[in-house]
Amino acid sequence: MTFDEFDFEPGIQDAVDAMNFKECTPIQEKAIPVIMEGNDIIGVAQTGTGKTAAYLLPVLNSMSRGGYPDNAVNCVIMAPTRELAQQIDQQVQGFSYFSSLSSVAVYGGNDGVRFETEKRGMAMGADILIATPGRLISHLSLGNCDLSKVSFFILDEADRMLDMGFFDDIMLIVSHLPKQRQTLLFSATMPNEILRLANNILHNPVEVKLAVSKPADKILQAAYVCYDTQKVPIIRSLFEDGKDRRVLVFVSSKLKVKEITKTFLRLGMNVGEMHSDLDQAQRDEIMYRYRAGKINVLVATDIVSRGIDIDDIDLVINFDVPREAEDYVHRIGRTARAGSDGCAITFVSPDDQNAFYSIETFLGKPIYKIPVLSEFGPTPPYSPRTSTRRCHGKKRNGKSSGTERSGR
Repeated sequence: MTFDEFDFEPGIQDAVDAMNFKECTPIQEKAIPVIMEGNDIIGVAQTGTGKTAAYLLPVLNSMSRGGYPDNAVNCVIMAPTRELAQQIDQQVQGFSYFSSLSSVAVYGGNDGVRFETEKRGMAMGADILIATPGRLISHLSLGNCDLSKVSFFILDEADRMLDMGFFDDIMLIVSHLPKQRQTLLFSATMPNEILRLANNILHNPVEVKLAVSKPADKILQAAYVCYDTQKVPIIRSLFEDGKDRRVLVFVSSKLKVKEITKTFLRLGMNVGEMHSDLDQAQRDEIMYRYRAGKINVLVATDIVSRGIDIDDIDLVINFDVPREAEDYVHRIGRTARAGSDGCAITFVSPDDQNAFYSIETFLGKPIYKIPVLSEFGPTPPYSPRTSTRRCHGKKRNGKSSGTERSGR
């Protein structure tokens, strides 16, 4: 299906053409008509499937027809991270280029000048507000924005927001919205807490669900079954050939990001770190240096596993096994983009073997285990189904180990 079949308003269609959008992705083909009909929606689709355009285009198309209050926020888009909020804002600007719609992005970690700029943008009646939960609540508490006339409320990567502990924040924001609105919820996964949120804020939603796709065929997947103490020596050996590679290393917490970054710096590696303790200027600088090739290795939490477009990453390393198969797909999907090849290596410690086996089960095939050189010492056997220490993010008593908000 092509975009010109949706009969968009001329200004929106002109922007779609200018941005070279031609063929719809499956989530766009399924979601856009549902949204254009005025329904609430639960869209389940992973990053990289085009879901941002799937909700932006029908909403912008409706707003461009007019009939909405002037000098008022008519659409609120929630995002879990500053980086995603920035990217959504860029797409809003692109799709609304030939219309009179205006937007403002509101996200934390900035100085007072940025805060005042956000305040002024909302006071001037920006049509579309893109925000992270904490920052928006700060503005609401100070009376800087009025959400009483909002017609569209959109949650992007809702599962990630709930993982980060934002359920109560979202409900507080919802309390400032009118009951009569169209609510669009998009998520990569559908855990029970998403259903709970949907039951609270959506009205007779239509569910549009795409199966989580397997990683791209161009990604060479492999693993090292080893002890935690062997991970850094193995990584060091991978860089001994002197080749410059753009590498992304995912770890489970921001504390571990800091520790591993220091270790890599001591080894003489050209490394940067990305986690939620950095302010916005620091994060922008790190991403600029990484994209420009001034940093070869970026150590990060899952903050960059979704919604960050960097097309030439050669190698993704999972220092820790991700807790869900979907997270694994998101992480390794940062490589082999734009038609290029890529490699993904996962370190599997004894406590992570069941989680890794669950990923293999999801993929429908075993992942090749690279033999560890004898110089690194003996390694544990790979026997996930007999291990009882940890199973897919759960403790021995069956209760979820959870994700600490401070670990992002």
